Amino acid sequence: MHADVETQHAVVIAGGGPTGLMLAAELALARVDVAIIERRSSQEVSGSRARGLHARSLEVLDQRGVVERFTSQGQAVQNVAFGQAPLDLSDFPTRHNHGLALLQERFERILAGWVGELAVPIYRGCEVTGFAQDDTGVDVELSDGRALRAKYLVGCDGGRSLVRKAAGIDFPGWDASISYLIAEVEMTGAPAFGIRRDEKGTYAMGKLEDGRVGVVLREERVVTGDAPTLEGLREGLVALYGTDYGLRGATHLSRFTDMTRQAASYRERRVLLAGDAAHVHSPMGGQGLNLGVQDAVNLGWKLAQVVRGVSPENLLDTYQTERHPVAARALRTTMAQTALSRGDARMDAVRETLTELLRMDGPRKTYAALLSGLDVHYDLGQGHPLLGRRVPDLDLVTADGPRRVFHLLHDARPVLLNLGEPGALDIIPWADRVRSVAARYSGAWQLPVLGAVTPPVAVLIRPDGHVAWVGEGTDQGLHEALRRWFGPPRAT
Repeated sequence: MHADVETQHAVVIAGGGPTGLMLAAELALARVDVAIIERRSSQEVSGSRARGLHARSLEVLDQRGVVERFTSQGQAVQNVAFGQAPLDLSDFPTRHNHGLALLQERFERILAGWVGELAVPIYRGCEVTGFAQDDTGVDVELSDGRALRAKYLVGCDGGRSLVRKAAGIDFPGWDASISYLIAEVEMTGAPAFGIRRDEKGTYAMGKLEDGRVGVVLREERVVTGDAPTLEGLREGLVALYGTDYGLRGATHLSRFTDMTRQAASYRERRVLLAGDAAHVHSPMGGQGLNLGVQDAVNLGWKLAQVVRGVSPENLLDTYQTERHPVAARALRTTMAQTALSRGDARMDAVRETLTELLRMDGPRKTYAALLSGLDVHYDLGQGHPLLGRRVPDLDLVTADGPRRVFHLLHDARPVLLNLGEPGALDIIPWADRVRSVAARYSGAWQLPVLGAVTPPVAVLIRPDGHVAWVGEGTDQGLHEALRRWFGPPRAT
C-alpha cells in the first residue's frame, strides 16, 4: 500500500469537531506535522448540539492565550447543576468561576480559525474508510480514493467511530433506556417556555435566536434507529402539551439517548481515540464537548514528544491511565442525572433530598468542581496536594515584569516555576525542552474544594497545566519527574 500513498504526516486526526480541532492545535503548537480529515465540506454544525463550556475548558483555552476569542462571543453563566440543584462557582479560586454559554457551531468556528492560523491542513469532504498499521506507522485510506501515511492516527470521529471499530477496540457499557427529540423549530403559536417535569418525564422549550424555539421532548418509547420526523415531533408535542403550538417547520431535528459506553482501551498500538470516539453518554450536565477538549489537551503534548523522539512510546500509556477514570466518573454522573430526570413521585423525593444536600457548602463545592472539571486529579503519586492537579493561575512577579502562570503555558511547553532561590534548581540537561522561570509570589495557594494549601518553593508544570512535581525546599525527585514526563536528559 505504501506505493500509493500520496501524502505523509506525523499525525492524522479523523474528525474535525471540537476534540479533533483542539488536538490539532496542541500538536501544531508543539511543531508536529498534523492533518485533519473531516467529512463536512465546511465547519457548519447541524443544530446547536453542545451549548456551552465549563470552567476548566475555559482555563485550558486561557492556558493557550485564546480564551478571549470565545468569551467575547458568548455569555458568562453559572451553568453547572445536578438534578434540580444549580451549583454556583462564583466563590471558586479561578479567574473563570463560571461557564460560558456558547453554541457548538460558534465554538467550532472560532477553534477552526485558530487551527487555520496554525497552518494545519484539513482534508474536507472526505472521511477515513480504513487503515493498516505496521511497526513504523499507519496507512490511512480516505473515501475520495486518496491515501495518507502517518506515524499515528487519532480517532476523533464521534460515537460511531469507524477508527475505534476498525481498530477492534471494545466499547462496553449500557444500552439506551430513554430517548429524547431535540429540535430547533418555528411556531405560529405562543410556546410554553420553561422546563416541565411530570410522570411523563422531563421536557422543555426555550427561546433561540431569530425567533426560533428550542424543544426537548422525552419520547414515550425508546427509539434508537429511526430518523426523527417532523410528524413525530408534532405527535410528541400534542401528547405532552396538548397542542403543537402551530409547529410550522424545523431547522434542526435529532434524537439523543442515554446510551452510555466507554472504550475499553484508548490506544491500539499506533491508533488512539479521543472525545466521543472514546466515550458516549447522555447530554445531561453538558459533559461531552468539555471532556473531549480536555482529552485533547492531555494527549497532545504526549503524542508530540513521542513523535519527535523526545519521549519513549510508553508515555502514551499515561493518556489512558489519566483520562479513562475521568470519563468513567463523568459517565456515572450523567447516568445519575438521567435517572433524576424521571418524573414519578419517588424520584421527586430523591431530587428534593439532593437539592437540600447540595445547598450545603461542602457538597455544593464538591459537585460543582466535579461537573466543571476543576477537580481533576491525576494520580502522580503521594505528596503535596498540588501534585497531579491543575496549577492555579497566580499573578507572579518575574524579572520580565508581572506574569500570570497561564501566560507561561501559551506555547504548550512545560515550565519549571521556581519561587525560591534563583538558579538553585538544575535542569540544564532538559533546558531544550523545559522552560525555567524564576518568580516571586506572596499570596496563598488556593485549590477548588481543598482551599488553601502549603505554598511550594517550586513546581514543574506539564503543558496541560497539571503539576508534575512539587518542590518543598529541595530538588528531591525533580530529575526523576523530568525524565518521566519529558524524556531522558540531553548528553552534555
